[in-house]
Amino acid sequence: MAYSNGANDNFQGVATLFGSRTTSYQTAILWASFTTLAGAVAATFLASTLVKNFSGKGLVPDAIANSPEFHIAVAIAAGLTVLIAALMGFPISTTHSLTGAIIGAALVAIGLKVNFSALGTSFILPLLLSPIIAIPLGAGIYSLSGYINSKFKLPVNQKMIDTYHFISAGIVSFTRGLNDTPKIVSLILIIEYFSIRGGMITIAIAMALGGLLNSQKVAVTMSTKITSMNQTQGLSANIVTGVLVIAASLFGLPVSTNYVSVASIFGVGLIAKKVNIQVSYQIVLSWLLTLPTAAIISGITYRLLQA
Repeated sequence: MAYSNGANDNFQGVATLFGSRTTSYQTAILWASFTTLAGAVAATFLASTLVKNFSGKGLVPDAIANSPEFHIAVAIAAGLTVLIAALMGFPISTTHSLTGAIIGAALVAIGLKVNFSALGTSFILPLLLSPIIAIPLGAGIYSLSGYINSKFKLPVNQKMIDTYHFISAGIVSFTRGLNDTPKIVSLILIIEYFSIRGGMITIAIAMALGGLLNSQKVAVTMSTKITSMNQTQGLSANIVTGVLVIAASLFGLPVSTNYVSVASIFGVGLIAKKVNIQVSYQIVLSWLLTLPTAAIISGITYRLLQA
């Protein structure tokens, strides 16, 4: 699960660095891996709320949420869904995959007695709202930067812009590690060997490996296929992504860094009128298929494990 997450998600924060030709793919993924690891370490202190949210508690009875079969089914289903998408080059949401997997196993376990009200408030609503908010914010920040530049005729210091761009990409990757690590570690806490902090470090290492070894196709999609971009556009998208995901992590809201990042890039592309609509439709379709795919795999796996 963690390896798949790294393969699909690690490049999200640095996609604008590679897409704007600020740096090479190799440098971008190494920067992403380092800063994601730092975010995962910080999660041991700042994001404990998400561990509880993604354990399944509150959605199903504790006896089921604490069972090995439930956790294994969720991990297998979410992991497979995210890995398949990564190999196909679709940047889907690990958060959405986990949510779908939890729903699938829960429906098989207790049927329609699942706490759907908690599901909507704590899971579905933040996932839906995050890209809707990110698109206009990405467009707005980029438009504002263009307005300020034209109004005040500020001198362009390319080295300074590139430095800020790297910092912003690091912040996005850091927040991804901060937001995603607790979601995955919740699945292994039934193993007595792992403490929360030990589990998070283990998950962080697996995420880094996934990104280093299998993120190439997602990198191409996010960096070049959604829209072409320059350094200012990339910086604008990263600022929006970083702010939204940090806020979500501090409030324990399971937003998708993927959705926010893609939506921010889409937003700046709209202003520049360079969005690839066909690719955008394909990405949205993959998002729509994520939850039911993970739910079906999880439900089947949970039933097989009970046999």
